[in-house]
Amino acid sequence: MIDLNLTALSPPDAPAPELELRHLDTLWLQVTGTLCNLACRHCFISCGPKNDSHPFMELDEVRRAVESAATMGVKEFYFTGGEPFMHPQIREMIELTLEHGPLSVLTNGVLIDEELAAWLADVFESSRYNFDVRVSLDGTTAEENDAIRGRHTFEKILGGAVRLHRAGLNPVFTVTTCHAELAESAGRQRFFDLLAQRGITRPRLKFLAPFKIGREERRGGAYEDFERLSEEMLDEEARASLQCSSCRMVTAKGVYPCPILIEEEGARMGDTLEDGMKPIKLDHPACYTCFVEGVTCRT
Repeated sequence: MIDLNLTALSPPDAPAPELELRHLDTLWLQVTGTLCNLACRHCFISCGPKNDSHPFMELDEVRRAVESAATMGVKEFYFTGGEPFMHPQIREMIELTLEHGPLSVLTNGVLIDEELAAWLADVFESSRYNFDVRVSLDGTTAEENDAIRGRHTFEKILGGAVRLHRAGLNPVFTVTTCHAELAESAGRQRFFDLLAQRGITRPRLKFLAPFKIGREERRGGAYEDFERLSEEMLDEEARASLQCSSCRMVTAKGVYPCPILIEEEGARMGDTLEDGMKPIKLDHPACYTCFVEGVTCRT
């Protein structure tokens, strides 16, 4: 986390800094759009069973984006949604993407049964590139997690993750720190203890701060006026550390700077990946969270 002196911030009407794309290292694909089998209370793009603001991507759309990115030198790919394993062609998408580079799939884990876990583990073993599955879990008890992700999801999520582990693919657990104590060392230790109890003896954990947009704005409150980036806040090192200096997001509706802003008005950059190569304005308060918390969505 960056140690920020709030008294030194510019007023809310100060011009937003501009950030160029240094190199396209990371490509995100919103393969199931905003459609999801859960409706988590902290979801910054308000995904759910009824939100088709961004629809499923077609297999050919994914292929074109991946192949185009590969020619630009992309180093890694990420699938997200919504829930990627809702897509009827997710296996074909995984296979074609792994022909071009490392891939991580972000999931809530609920749909991972024994057969799917075995298939994913086989892909992990046979792929020439690294393959990761990231499972989202937001508490060490059903009470904590289900308050965010919905009733009875805690055991379903853990069940999917344990099936992956037993099949031979050790998942990464992503924890959004909606419960403040989970951002502290004692709270994090509780996750290690929980996973050890479930037989996951080499746990991989990634903790992320919540973004105060989408449903999270209603749950936890909106951004304050001072929570904006200004030019004087960003030195060269800070600019290079921001994930949008090296990533873009592709959905069925076009290209966006990052996974966070696909539902934000004015964030769409164009139809094709080439349209996303231009600089962006860091004029959204979510950019402030990325900067202050040192957020990266990468595994």
